[in-house]
Amino acid sequence: MQRDLRPRGGRPWSFDRDAALETAMRLFWRHGYEGVSIGDLTKAIGVAPPSLYAAFGSKAGLYQQALARYEETQGGFDPADIASAASLPDAARRLLEGALAAVTRHQHERGCMISSGLIASHPDHAELARDAAARREALRGRIAQALSPFAPDGEVQRMARHLAAVMQGISIQARDGVASSELQGVVEDVVAGIAARDAQGQPRSVLRACSER
Repeated sequence: MQRDLRPRGGRPWSFDRDAALETAMRLFWRHGYEGVSIGDLTKAIGVAPPSLYAAFGSKAGLYQQALARYEETQGGFDPADIASAASLPDAARRLLEGALAAVTRHQHERGCMISSGLIASHPDHAELARDAAARREALRGRIAQALSPFAPDGEVQRMARHLAAVMQGISIQARDGVASSELQGVVEDVVAGIAARDAQGQPRSVLRACSER
């Protein structure tokens, strides 16, 4: 249950909490959890540390709320768009091209905050690292669910794991500054491989039609 973090006495915040969360998200996205200090946060948001703690509880609490905001506004994909694909290769293309756009659209915040978050960290931050890993696994689950109309469950689970790994690799290379055009080549190779494998088996359109009967 989320705590009520409003100031005692019901006084309004002296700063825009939503704007503060957006600022914190972008700082953490750009520099990582351990690369951002409380001083960095308070300076960027324009508040004193006590106000920041009163609003968000702790730096870790602010980071988790920033991750949630990222998932809601930046890091997701549109299941309806995947569902409207004509085939498994088309669904994979839509997923990967959406991920590529998400990790390269901002000049200063490249990569995925979830994919690269706390992969390596100080032992004191192990709980946050586990939370980040759980978010990555939850994303894989959502990918599997989105792909479920196109193939049997066992194949879907393997494909979701494969595509999640590709998306994570694209994210890291985007952070390294690799151009979108080069990363699009990765997408083309992955989709071509799925299409070739798809062509060797039963047409996915048949499988999908059977699943919808």
